[in-house]
Amino acid sequence: MTFQAEWLRGTLLGLALVMAEPALADNNPDDGAVTDFLLDNGMEVVVIPDHRAPIVTHMVWYKIGSADEPPGKSGIAHFFEHLMFKATSNHAAGELDRAVAAIGGSDNAFTSYDYTAFHETVVPQALGEMMGFEADRMRNLILNDDVIKTERDVILEERRSRIDSNPQAVLDEEIDATLWQNQPYRIPVIGWMQEMEKLNRTDAMAFYNKYYTPNNAVLVVAGDVEPETVKTLAEKTYGKIARGPDLPPRIRPIEPEQNTRRTVTLTDGRVSVPSFTTQWVVPSYHTGKPGEAEALDVLSEILGGGNRSRLYQELVVRQGIAAAAGAFFQGTMLDDTNFTVYGAPRGDAKLADVEAAVDVEIARIAKDGVTSDELEKSKDRFVRSMIFARDKQEDMANIYGSTLATGGNVQDVQQWPDRIRKVTADQVKAVAARYLNLDHATTGYLLPQTQAGN
Repeated sequence: MTFQAEWLRGTLLGLALVMAEPALADNNPDDGAVTDFLLDNGMEVVVIPDHRAPIVTHMVWYKIGSADEPPGKSGIAHFFEHLMFKATSNHAAGELDRAVAAIGGSDNAFTSYDYTAFHETVVPQALGEMMGFEADRMRNLILNDDVIKTERDVILEERRSRIDSNPQAVLDEEIDATLWQNQPYRIPVIGWMQEMEKLNRTDAMAFYNKYYTPNNAVLVVAGDVEPETVKTLAEKTYGKIARGPDLPPRIRPIEPEQNTRRTVTLTDGRVSVPSFTTQWVVPSYHTGKPGEAEALDVLSEILGGGNRSRLYQELVVRQGIAAAAGAFFQGTMLDDTNFTVYGAPRGDAKLADVEAAVDVEIARIAKDGVTSDELEKSKDRFVRSMIFARDKQEDMANIYGSTLATGGNVQDVQQWPDRIRKVTADQVKAVAARYLNLDHATTGYLLPQTQAGN
């Protein structure tokens, strides 16, 4: 069980590799089209046929994440992800894991700001059994005080080992709490320790009864299956669960206008190479005006999306001052999101030199824009890189699931490449000039102990 926390983006390699945007319209020509339908109880079902291998990925996405938690109950979404693996009225604790392992499959779960997802990858013949397990724990968990205490101790230790003992993770939490002044994205997915310690059975049951219902869930099945088979199995399992109360719209606190530059600095003896990240609050695919999120996606590719990007070519190749440099846009968020640039020096170069060089490249795009050749090559690379997601059915399931769980639909996923291809140089220049204002940025510095005060 894992949580998808914002601090993961603080790892420079992770920043360079993560692709969390909605993607790709093209289905494998040998496969059937993506199918989307509703069960009578309101559960949405998406089927993505892929017959290249006799395996299937089964995912249940709940439209509930850490940003939906009640005030003072941070970490309850991730805590409940753990509790979902406990006993139900029909299955003993660990029975799902044992059933998956017995057939050579895999299962896991993760929590993010905007959703919680549970998944299994198994042979097609086991799909009905997996649906039975997931449908059962959607409503039939048995939670007593002993179960709560044991699993609460687990998540507290998880926080100690993954956050408190990791300087980058500690810094990233502080950056989030500084970047976001009002939005709940400022609170870590795993939760604040002092609030996690107080989570109890009453909190867990209230959370379960409110959010773990079929009409607040999306089922995504990708792999060697046919839509008719999935529909029949889903109706026999999930379809038997009563619809829950209709939930109100997911309206969260609105971020105020940001008009100051803020910095967060952490020095630690365990750090050997200094680094920085600079972030801005920008629109997501769900909140942006038409074309804005697409332009930000293309901007991130041109500026720092890989070894062909401006930052890599200028700082790593030509000047040789950076060990790493890039940019990242987290487009699939329910509310506004962040645009990030990052860098770390190489050899005798100074962190300040790397940061200044990154700032120069941002200013160049905001002032002069990008060339048509650069634009077209970047769009082509970007779309092609996403199409590689077809090679892994779990990637396809993640793309559709994350999009539908944050206010999108199947058509948004399928039309995304065409929208990227329509982005113009003027749009890229406009979003750079409008949103990447250094006077409104939040920058975090991770420094070795010897650099304190420099």
